[in-house]
Amino acid sequence: MIKRIKQLSKNRFLRNVAIVATGTAGAQAIAMGFSPIITRLYGPEIFGLVGSFMAILAVLTPMVALAYPIAIILPEDDEDAKGLAKLSVLIALATSAIAAVIIAQSNDHMLKIFGLEELNNYLLLIPLAMLFAGLQQIIEQWLIRKRMFRLTAKIAIVQSLILNSSKAGLGVLYPIATPLIILSTISSLLYAALLALGLNIGRKKHEPSIHSNRPSLLTLAKRYKDFPIFRAPEVTLNAASQGLPVLMLAAFFGPAAAGFYTLGRTVLAIPSTLLGKAIGDVFYPRLAEAAHKNEDITQLVVQATKALSLVGIVPFGVVIAFGPWLFSFAFGAEWSIAGEYARWLAVWCFFGFINTPSVKALPVLNAQSLLLFSTILMLAARALALAAGYYFFKSDLIAVIFFSASGSIMNLILVLVTINICKNRNPASRHSH
Repeated sequence: MIKRIKQLSKNRFLRNVAIVATGTAGAQAIAMGFSPIITRLYGPEIFGLVGSFMAILAVLTPMVALAYPIAIILPEDDEDAKGLAKLSVLIALATSAIAAVIIAQSNDHMLKIFGLEELNNYLLLIPLAMLFAGLQQIIEQWLIRKRMFRLTAKIAIVQSLILNSSKAGLGVLYPIATPLIILSTISSLLYAALLALGLNIGRKKHEPSIHSNRPSLLTLAKRYKDFPIFRAPEVTLNAASQGLPVLMLAAFFGPAAAGFYTLGRTVLAIPSTLLGKAIGDVFYPRLAEAAHKNEDITQLVVQATKALSLVGIVPFGVVIAFGPWLFSFAFGAEWSIAGEYARWLAVWCFFGFINTPSVKALPVLNAQSLLLFSTILMLAARALALAAGYYFFKSDLIAVIFFSASGSIMNLILVLVTINICKNRNPASRHSH
């Protein structure tokens, strides 16, 4: 047993996952440590308002650099990756400026539909938040490419400590939505600045890059055009389907229902953020490397999916069994309904958790059109599920149950289809025919 543990500790992939997971765990532990204070300071209505702001931002953010930052990991040559980073910055500046002009000239008609007129005063923060998020994506993907996981782990902890202590401190003085929304706006800027600082300090530890003939930005934009064509719309629609329940619950049942959902989803995101993101960040460059070497990636995807299934049973199972009691105990009696939401959302989150390897594999398999198609179907299914809960049952809980069921089924189908694509593109299987 000891020998087996020593062997695992020498595995570079597992070691990197452990480093990222440790940083994420520290950040999540800090966030959860402050959560009982923050939830008691602000309340469900304010959480619903902030959740709605974040849902709008989440829909717009993926388009800010047209998903080109995700491509930074793929090129073999660092010069190509640097060109993609520069291209991403220019696009982010342009799209956030366009968003600012559109928001400045638009009225609050959409906010009235969802009963969120109070957000009107904060809309001009959205272009800023988009730009900051774009910069974070670019620096983060470069660090993942360079496998600087130890740095990202440290920064995650520092950022979480600064952000959550600020939320609690400001909540004592100003228990309104404004501090939370401003902190949500600048959180990506803080993270990007800390990453950039760490990268600048650590640069001397790495060999200087050897300049080769760098392709033009236009050439790179064309070479990786499947990212703006397929991945950017997919990530945007996925964010829309994730944010959909916040906006629809606010419209159908009021901001408190949106607040209950926001807290439930935040807690359930912990396993996904902790291990799903850690494995995804390390798994993506490993898949790209395997593809460059013409290796079979089927086993990589299958093994990672099985591992996440075994790990995910415990945290999500606990929430399914004890959700309402846990939420009442941790956050106060008024949050019991959030625990009831979470009990059902945990089923969907489990299947979303185990599909991480599949989502990371599709860009490497040049199958991002499949991801876009599945996301369109998922968005439609979730919207119908929430509407059915309201129009046929007049129940926010049933709406959440339908939403969770539709997401679970779609995620499971995506995993099975991705594994089948991997098998069909296996070099060994192609040679055997």
